[in-house]
Amino acid sequence: MRSSPGTHVWLAVLVLTSLVIAFAPDGLDAYLLHRNSSNLHQLAHHPIRALLGSALWIEDPTDLLLYAVLFEVFHAPVERWLGTPKWLFAVTVAHVSATLVSQQLVLAAIRLHVVPLSMAHVVDIGVSYGLAASVGILTHRLPHPWRLPYLVGALAFFLVPLAVDRTYTDLGHAVSLVVGLACRPLTRGTPTPGRPPRGKSVASERPPDAH
Repeated sequence: MRSSPGTHVWLAVLVLTSLVIAFAPDGLDAYLLHRNSSNLHQLAHHPIRALLGSALWIEDPTDLLLYAVLFEVFHAPVERWLGTPKWLFAVTVAHVSATLVSQQLVLAAIRLHVVPLSMAHVVDIGVSYGLAASVGILTHRLPHPWRLPYLVGALAFFLVPLAVDRTYTDLGHAVSLVVGLACRPLTRGTPTPGRPPRGKSVASERPPDAH
C-alpha cells in the first residue's frame, strides 16, 4: 500500500461511495449516480464535477470486490513502477479523453436521430476507463516473451466488443487503452524486467583478486 498510495486511496473512496449506494433509500441512489455521471447533460452544466465524480462511483456495489482485484492487478503495479504523479496523470488523461470522445459520439448520434434524446441523461459512471489505461501502460512493463501475447489479449478484450456491440462505452475503453499504450514516454528512466539499467554493463563486475 505504501508503494501505491493513489491506488488504495481511490479504492477506499470507491468503498465509501459503494456503501452509500448500497444503503441509500429508494430513489437517492439513482439521484446520486445521475448527479455524478459524465453524460452530456452533466458535462454541459457541471463539467468538472462530472469528470471527477464519474471516476469515484460504481453503479453496482456488488462489483466492488471485482474492482478491488483489478486495482491490485493493474493500477497498483503501474503506480509502483511509474510513481504516483505519472500514474495519476496517465489515468486522468485517459479517463477525460475517453469520456469526451465517447460522449461526442452520443451527441452525434442524437443529432442524427440514431438514438433518442434521453441518451443525454444516461448514467455514464465508473472506473473502467482508468483501468483500461493501466492495462495499456502495463504492456511496456512486461518482458519480451510475455509482452506480445499480453498486448494481443488486451487488444482483443477491448476492441472485439467495440467491433461487435459498437457502444459508446466500448469506444471509451478503446480510447483509454490507446492512451495507455501511448504513455511509453512516461516509462523512460524506469527499470523494466529483463533489461539492465542504462549505463550498467550486462556482465557482473569482476571481484577484486584475492591476496
